[in-house]
Amino acid sequence: MAAIFVHVSDIHFGQERDHVVHIHDDVKKELVSDAAEVIAGLQSGATKGILVTGDIAFSGKADQYVAAGKWLDTLAEGIGCPIHRVQMIPGNHDMDRDKLSVGGGKLLDFIRAGGPAEYEKVISNENDRATLFSRFEDYGRFCIGYSCDLDQEAKYATNLRIEVGPNRWLRFVRLNSSLLCHGEERDDQPELVMGERQFVIPRYAGEENVVLAHHPLNWYKDAADVRQYVRSRARVFISGHEHDPKVNIDRVENGCDVMMLAAGAAVPFRSNDIYTFTYNILEFDWDDGTDNLVVTIHPRAWNPVKTCFEADDKRLGGKEPRFTLGSPNFKKVGPVPTATAEDAHGGESDTAAEPNVELVPAEGVETNPRELAQMPPDAEGYELALLRFFRDLYESERLKILVELDALPAESDERMNQGLERRLFDWLVREGRLPDINSMIERLIGEREERDV
Repeated sequence: MAAIFVHVSDIHFGQERDHVVHIHDDVKKELVSDAAEVIAGLQSGATKGILVTGDIAFSGKADQYVAAGKWLDTLAEGIGCPIHRVQMIPGNHDMDRDKLSVGGGKLLDFIRAGGPAEYEKVISNENDRATLFSRFEDYGRFCIGYSCDLDQEAKYATNLRIEVGPNRWLRFVRLNSSLLCHGEERDDQPELVMGERQFVIPRYAGEENVVLAHHPLNWYKDAADVRQYVRSRARVFISGHEHDPKVNIDRVENGCDVMMLAAGAAVPFRSNDIYTFTYNILEFDWDDGTDNLVVTIHPRAWNPVKTCFEADDKRLGGKEPRFTLGSPNFKKVGPVPTATAEDAHGGESDTAAEPNVELVPAEGVETNPRELAQMPPDAEGYELALLRFFRDLYESERLKILVELDALPAESDERMNQGLERRLFDWLVREGRLPDINSMIERLIGEREERDV
């Protein structure tokens, strides 16, 4: 059974400054209704989540993420998936340009005038990294609730995998291509750097990687090196930014393919003959006959005459949207037993009935003791509580919970950051305090609402 995702990119909450806000609000509402209707008509899979390839906000401000969170909740509820099951990456509009210091500007100029070596020199310095990451402060508070934290060492991030066949998994890998953006991007020559510490993504037997990055490969100075790793380590590379939907299958070698999928914009500044409102519904499945990954794309585009979304037969495969990708990592775990293969098409196996979803450690090497310690707590309701704790509470409210539940001594003067908050939250859950956390979240939000009346 396929794992179904709604894929949106470049939503740009907060970009409206005039009357177009009404059209954009209508488009977002229609997108939710359209996605729910299309998915209801798909009999071959289960809805597993939402993929967002950057530019959630327009200028990286907190209020824009409040609006985005409400809309994502509505979308998740409409398509029938948990509201916390979102994989997201930042785009260039998800940074707050007002927070770029003079020193930060000099760091960006130094890197952009050089290349990967200059990038590594800056990024290897903890203080310089903090300067660049400070522009993603509000995005960081938003994404951590979805367990999509930015890696503070500028490495790749991965925390979710889904079983699409017997011992055949998809791992979602998130890259931050926007760290060097400064708001004055030019498309005549590449200026960004992905960096070795980030594009050296994992490879495991039985797992195929789906990589999310906001910028397509042509935007990087180190594009040749990034492409080499993508071609050898990934099965699907999904990007946004250019607002131009396209798909290409890169035949790496016999039995090994990479899908390069570029998204359009869910909400570009305006809709015209070149750019319009678009999004995708993606089905990831396993072909037991070839032992390969199958991706089916359902591209949706805005019809300005009917003022609604409809099937897009011009982009992303159009009327032939099913792609079978040579998947060498699936085959590394050996052949599938005959009985299991039969179950996958009409039997009673759990894999056939519902694709398994699994949270994984930061880098996914399950035998590494350090990474086992980073494993999210195995507690029912953990993901939803994490989302509400970080996304829906003010910082003072989160600290109140940590202090009252004795995770943080009242006299502590340790400097608080999101990483420490997350570790303390996870510690409380492991100590069996999740019911207390949920109770306090409800109480604090209720008290706030009473004050606001």
